[in-house]
Amino acid sequence: MDSRPGRKADLLLLNARVLTPEVGILQADSVAVAGGRIIGMGQRSEVENLRGRGTKLLDCQGRTLAPGFQDAHVHLLSLASSLISLDLSPSSVSSISDIQQKVREKASRCPEGTWIRGSGYNEFYLKERRHPNRWDLDKAAQRHPVKLVHRTGLACVLNSLALSLVGITRETPDPPGGLIERDEAGEPTGVLFGMDRYLEDRIPRLKWEDLRRGLKLAEQLLLSLGITAVHEATVHNDLPRWQTFQRMKEEGCFKPRIIFMPGWESLSEFINEGLRPGRGDEELRLGPVKLVMSRTRSVLEPMLEELSQQILFIHRSGFQAAIHAVEEEEVEAAVTALERAQQLFPRPEPRHRLEHCSECPPRLAERLKRVGAVVVSHPAFVYYNGDKYLAEVSRSKLPWLYPFRLLWENGLKLAAGSDSPGVPPDPFSSIYSAVTRRTRSGQLLSPEQAIPIRQAILMHTLGGAYAVFEEGDRGSIAVGKLADLVILSANPLEVPNEDLKRIQVEKTILAGKVVWEREN
Repeated sequence: MDSRPGRKADLLLLNARVLTPEVGILQADSVAVAGGRIIGMGQRSEVENLRGRGTKLLDCQGRTLAPGFQDAHVHLLSLASSLISLDLSPSSVSSISDIQQKVREKASRCPEGTWIRGSGYNEFYLKERRHPNRWDLDKAAQRHPVKLVHRTGLACVLNSLALSLVGITRETPDPPGGLIERDEAGEPTGVLFGMDRYLEDRIPRLKWEDLRRGLKLAEQLLLSLGITAVHEATVHNDLPRWQTFQRMKEEGCFKPRIIFMPGWESLSEFINEGLRPGRGDEELRLGPVKLVMSRTRSVLEPMLEELSQQILFIHRSGFQAAIHAVEEEEVEAAVTALERAQQLFPRPEPRHRLEHCSECPPRLAERLKRVGAVVVSHPAFVYYNGDKYLAEVSRSKLPWLYPFRLLWENGLKLAAGSDSPGVPPDPFSSIYSAVTRRTRSGQLLSPEQAIPIRQAILMHTLGGAYAVFEEGDRGSIAVGKLADLVILSANPLEVPNEDLKRIQVEKTILAGKVVWEREN
């Protein structure tokens, strides 16, 4: 038995099949927990000496005990907002008329002038195969401002009243990094790309009580899926948002652990406040700095020289960079900037991150490995968006689209994030996608890029911890680590691949306490 001497357990988990992603199922069938950490593992007879008068016993009934899942890329406030907004996901609407009906029904229940919010629409799955526009929304609500957010979070559509309230007219120029779609006459259609920052100060924010309600819903959703830690990856994360997250923790409205990623534009605020890498505690900690590269106008923004300067500043400041890079040109610019930073200011194991890394041919995978980058990507996109990729992405790019096997075989460290609310944050849908490369309709997307089940589990557990230097604290089951655990309905190493997405979480344990359990 492996144990720490001298302390009695608060909790003994007994009769379990203990799964840790590095080695699979262990010989141990019992785990002892005290003070929120694992203090012993072994056969039941071996951990009995850790049982004290106040020790609680939890019989796992032969179920699989696994480490809690880490969602290494999520947008928590957007997720919370989406859960109290109109659900416009493909499972809820299939046409613009469906969207209009939902908006119309919501408007009938709200006082005039109340903002109506919806999220998750995906034009690919709408019958019309296009974004709804201002005139579509005007037919459903003329006296209520309306904002609908695309499933990616990178686009939204406003009705005419909302456009007027935020000051967008035909004379309004495109803001930096943003694009106002216009018709042939130059009139804004209501569809906006990359304009979150512009709209943030022009649209009333959710009241704290509404946000708190959304956060509790997000908490319960994530805990029900076995997610015990998230990396909050919103590029607009500034000091007031950090303070909002502190308030969330102080008021107890969100239990999973949070790594908060400050946005590049706000980094100086954090530095001036003395907030350095890793500042915080086990509940809320400051993490990598988020930067976004985009090609909204078919031009790389920021350009390579500016990007290189930004990354060098982050690198010299001791932070990790977390670079949003989707297309091949963006990935190449990111790795070039990382190479330059390391050459100018050598740093041992900085663990800079590429977020998404969607298009990555072998030549770039090799360079990413040499620079020591961690790739945080989204296996679930294969399932939820794969049909769209097969229809719209060039055939020449498909072999290297979300190329998990290529990255794994090149020795890169991988972590998985949902990018929720872009897609549901279910780890087992994501694991299923990584292993099978099946789309929602059952088509195969670059099946040669599938990875073994154990590697897929690693991406969702230890990989997320490694991506923020916390592999010594969480991501696997070992003595001394945090007792963030899940009890599963089946062993993912043993079920057929098609059954992976049917595995359910029976209980979620955070710091040795059961914080969620399935009814019955």
